[in-house]
Amino acid sequence: MDPTIASGSPAVTGPVHFLNIEYIFYLIYQLIAGSHGAGGGGGISFAWIVPLITALWIVITIFAYLVALGFLALFIYSTLRLHQVEDEVAPRFATIGDMHHATEEVEHHRWAHVRTLIESAQENDWRQAIIESDIILDDMLTRLGYAGDSVGDKLRGVDPGRFQTLQEAWEAHKVRNDIAHQGSAYPLTDHLAYRTILHYENVFREHGEI
Repeated sequence: MDPTIASGSPAVTGPVHFLNIEYIFYLIYQLIAGSHGAGGGGGISFAWIVPLITALWIVITIFAYLVALGFLALFIYSTLRLHQVEDEVAPRFATIGDMHHATEEVEHHRWAHVRTLIESAQENDWRQAIIESDIILDDMLTRLGYAGDSVGDKLRGVDPGRFQTLQEAWEAHKVRNDIAHQGSAYPLTDHLAYRTILHYENVFREHGEI
């Protein structure tokens, strides 16, 4: 007969391997058997409790390390994936930024041309400055999302609460229409020309066009 079974305790003949699952269950069995024996005059052998707790602690510790390593691997993967997505998306935003910057440069160049025309001593240049400004206004309204076949149609769809210079836009656009319809017959004074361009300028500054 196996001496470990006969005596009720394992014979310690070498190092105990606490990771042996069969050994852990054997310790649990011995603890339960000892507690049943306590009712018949026997007592629980506390010598079994310490190795059992030690073995369970080692198993729990190893399990905790494995879980921690799993979370660490997940964190590393998520971080690498996030950087990969950022690298894929970054060129798109850079392209959008470049396009916006190029648009701003074009608008600034167009407005500089308008300023050159309005500072001229020629009435025809003033007319051209107003017409050019209205074209810029039309493009701006389109970019802001206002639909219509003409500047007037787009201005009628504007929310006054989001367009503080709406009245100035209307006044400037009316002068442009008078010029377009009456041509050289429309009496354009230097005062009216400068005031009209000032209206356009205020509108453009409100919406970041210049």
